[in-house]
Amino acid sequence: MHSLAIAVGSLYVRKHFKQNSKTIALDMVEQIRGVFDNILSEVDWMDEATKLEAKKKLHSMTTHIGYPDEMLDNSKLEEYYRNLEIDPSKYFESFLKLNVFGTDYSFNKLRLPVNKTDWVRHARPAVVNAYYSSIENSIQFPAGILQGHFFNAARPKYMNYGAIGFVIGHEITHGFDDQGRRFDLQGNLLDWWAENTQKSYLDKAKCIIEQYGNYTDLQTGMHLNGINTQGENIADNGGVKESYKAYRQWVAKNGPEPKLPGLDYTPEQMFWISAGQTWCSKYRTETLKMRITTGVHSPSQYRVMGTFSNMRDFARDFNCPEGSRMNPVQKCVVW
Repeated sequence: MHSLAIAVGSLYVRKHFKQNSKTIALDMVEQIRGVFDNILSEVDWMDEATKLEAKKKLHSMTTHIGYPDEMLDNSKLEEYYRNLEIDPSKYFESFLKLNVFGTDYSFNKLRLPVNKTDWVRHARPAVVNAYYSSIENSIQFPAGILQGHFFNAARPKYMNYGAIGFVIGHEITHGFDDQGRRFDLQGNLLDWWAENTQKSYLDKAKCIIEQYGNYTDLQTGMHLNGINTQGENIADNGGVKESYKAYRQWVAKNGPEPKLPGLDYTPEQMFWISAGQTWCSKYRTETLKMRITTGVHSPSQYRVMGTFSNMRDFARDFNCPEGSRMNPVQKCVVW
């Protein structure tokens, strides 16, 4: 699949991806983008000039959902692969030719202007992942993630907002985390923050760093690395908050949804449950040690517990007593 990702991806979306999924996901992106715009308007620690630049960057953020339309155009695929020859009877030789083909394709672009909208850059749809690109100022949600427990067009909205909505908000917020904020709306490495606003941001980020850095993982006995993981933690906290607000907006406009049959959880509680189960995972101890030492993501358990404990909406929806583990008196908020 990795060797012929574009060809395999084309087959995948033709057979398995539903067009209405793309439409619904795009609507969710625009709604969650609007929530982040409101958050920017409301924060009291940003000066007006920096707010304006942040909003420009937010609304310049390009969205790639599902797959580029060129992937359904056979002539585009034939043009892309025209210099590749594969012999079904010669596996090793064909593999070498694939390597040469990929290297030649990259080197032929060496002296050309960068085309940030090139469809080939976004033509890997058969993966379960999502991305923010700081140099493109773009967010990407391949077709592979718009399925399973992340997304289903036929299920209640609270399930989708809790899962894929959380991911959408996460990727949008990456444009304003410790790394993404250093790039402007065109993807250039440029400092566009006023000095006092930047200082306020760093103070808020320090709270996140210390919160996660004070967690001790029970499986390994190790402290989490709050510095390495601050960007992902900031994106998690902003993302789930934005998606929750977006869902509440949807309910205000369309009316409340019914509970799931056989379960006594409210729609709001199901939002959080859907968001939490997105990160269900199990690690070998050796893998977890490596992840804590070198990874930019907190272990999944702390992506949920650390993030949700900062959310007043979570504490209200589950009636968590103030001062309890999931409703601490001091909460960290960046966005």
